[in-house]
Amino acid sequence: MKKIIITYGLIAGAIVTSFMAYGVYVMDKDPDYEGSMVLGYTAMLVGFTFVFIGIKNFRDKHNNGVITFGKALKIGALISLIASTIYVGVWLIEYYCFYPDFMEKYTAAMIRKMDTTAMTAAEIAAKKEEIDMYREMYKNPLWVILLTYAEILVPIGLLVPIISALILKRTEAKPNLT
Repeated sequence: MKKIIITYGLIAGAIVTSFMAYGVYVMDKDPDYEGSMVLGYTAMLVGFTFVFIGIKNFRDKHNNGVITFGKALKIGALISLIASTIYVGVWLIEYYCFYPDFMEKYTAAMIRKMDTTAMTAAEIAAKKEEIDMYREMYKNPLWVILLTYAEILVPIGLLVPIISALILKRTEAKPNLT
């Protein structure tokens, strides 16, 4: 089980970080950061397909075709945690070594993108305050780590293992029809 978790976690981590590295490169060339969120979440979905594959591999090849929801969820969550940790580690290197001004550029783009014609002055002020709060939080490396984990784990890294466990759970082995 440990080998499957590590192997599929590393594969998923390599995929999401490859997309991230490319996305950050492209994003740095586009001051409005268009398309980067779509690319990022698509990469996460592609990478996290290896959660499903890892659980299925364990069930079919190492557990006689049987797996409980809990065991499948544990395997999937650990694969997600490894992939997410790689993602966070690579982002820290990218951010601190190559794009230390990322948050200033990103928050400026978010402010430019606000539809101020449809917002009241109070809503604009509140949104700018929220954006400034994140910019301040990003000055602390612990917050950079926590926010980056939240970016990958909360929407995709927890949902995919749950869905995979629900789909792949099997309490009885399939009969061998040979």
